[in-house]
Amino acid sequence: MRGDKLLRAYLFEAAAALLVRVQRNSALKAWGIGLVERLGFKRAAVAVARKIGVVLHAMWKTGTSFQAWPPSGAALVAA
Repeated sequence: MRGDKLLRAYLFEAAAALLVRVQRNSALKAWGIGLVERLGFKRAAVAVARKIGVVLHAMWKTGTSFQAWPPSGAALVAA
């Protein structure tokens, strides 16, 4: 196993909630919905969970807040 088991579970739960329950659209949700159509829900949720972790780490390092739609010049943090 890789990393803290509880943290991985929380990231997966956040990703699943983003894909299913969150009504507001965002670049991350749009990307995840595209993955669901191609890969299926569970594999897409794992990918979204990883991206959430990467985005959170980048936000923590730079001290910035989350932007649902990054400016056109900035891409969503690549996974």
